[in-house]
Amino acid sequence: MSALPNTAEASLEPMSEDRLGPVVALEQRVYAHPWTQGNFVDSLRAGYHARMLVAASELLGYYVAMKGVDEVHLLNITVAPEHQRQGWGRLMLDALALWARAEGSQWLWLEVRTSNVHAQRTYERYGYRRVGERRNYYPAGAGKRENAVVMSLKL
Repeated sequence: MSALPNTAEASLEPMSEDRLGPVVALEQRVYAHPWTQGNFVDSLRAGYHARMLVAASELLGYYVAMKGVDEVHLLNITVAPEHQRQGWGRLMLDALALWARAEGSQWLWLEVRTSNVHAQRTYERYGYRRVGERRNYYPAGAGKRENAVVMSLKL
């Protein structure tokens, strides 16, 4: 399904262990090296801030973030391919920033694959700045690794 009914309203809902099926399925569909169900369960049990974006009973996307002392680290943000470039990623970034500010955080941090230029541009348009690189951060298949661009946003 790529088009939602005009009357559909999207809502951000708490991610929970009993609702992980669609999240894990989307994660596996989108990424060559997806998080496992165990990664999501561990994040939820650790108390990480995790939300699902849902409209008309369809999962549009989700994010998982970890709160630190005065910062929040975005660990995973995903929009279903058929719903990309429709503003849903930005909506989730807005929700995350609002939550982080309410929690007293001063910074948002994230890593993104060096090959994911579209995501980097999205984050830059949002206000994130490149602050470094992590060498060999992501698995890249065939025993190889890919660097990550580290980005931050001052709240």
